[in-house]
Amino acid sequence: MHPGILGRVQTLTHADPLVVAGVTLRSRLFLGTGKYTSDGAMLAALEASGSELVTVALRRLDLDSPNKKTILDVIDWTRYRILPNTAGCRTADEAIRIARLARSMGLSDWVKLEVIPDPRYLFPDPEETLRAARVLVDEGFKVLPYINADPVLARKLEEIGTVTVMPLGSPIGSGQGLQTLEQIRIIVEEARVPVVVDAGIGVPSDAALAMELGADAVLVNSAVALAKDPELMAEAIREGVEAGRKAYLAGRIPKRGEASPSSPAEGVSRPN
Repeated sequence: MHPGILGRVQTLTHADPLVVAGVTLRSRLFLGTGKYTSDGAMLAALEASGSELVTVALRRLDLDSPNKKTILDVIDWTRYRILPNTAGCRTADEAIRIARLARSMGLSDWVKLEVIPDPRYLFPDPEETLRAARVLVDEGFKVLPYINADPVLARKLEEIGTVTVMPLGSPIGSGQGLQTLEQIRIIVEEARVPVVVDAGIGVPSDAALAMELGADAVLVNSAVALAKDPELMAEAIREGVEAGRKAYLAGRIPKRGEASPSSPAEGVSRPN
């Protein structure tokens, strides 16, 4: 790993790796590459985030013009693991075709599976997602499916062999934070694969809250790319992820309905 990233990974008193499909990742922040104002802003944000796993929407690349420079030429893939995604696909068949294309290009057999027919709210289609996941898993892909925060669907996807589940916190790009808090809590409680909260994170506290719930990672794009200072926001969200993970590992105190004194009452002299 590049020294610049090493200097930004979380510091713990014990090892705390994230393992996805047998691959160990030091960073629990995954970053998207869309919506940046320039390649320079994107690269600076990637560096500041400490991320190792970076998503690229293949459908939005001009693959018919091999000489045209794309994001695949801009990013140093010796430093980052590429995660092709099927953003823009409306059906399972489209998503399967895009995933196969990514693998045929030699990019990766990992795929972030998105099947989104609704152009207004951008909610993923559960039936088409499950159908596409079943086909891709059978073909040897490592599937990371983006889903509504549906514990039943998450369990079904895990059962057919996806390597993560990726429930949304709120609609893509909305910055509304975790509107599906209780459903994510249930998914985390039941899952036996990493849970990655994806979509809706707007600020570091949203990322921290996801990690405090026990999520294994978060995926962020708009909150960084559309910030006034993407590099600084990437750094801030990285710190939110790290703080939230440490808090989860440390174990929060139980919530109480009444106050509890910080100092023991025993042995305290009292007036007669």
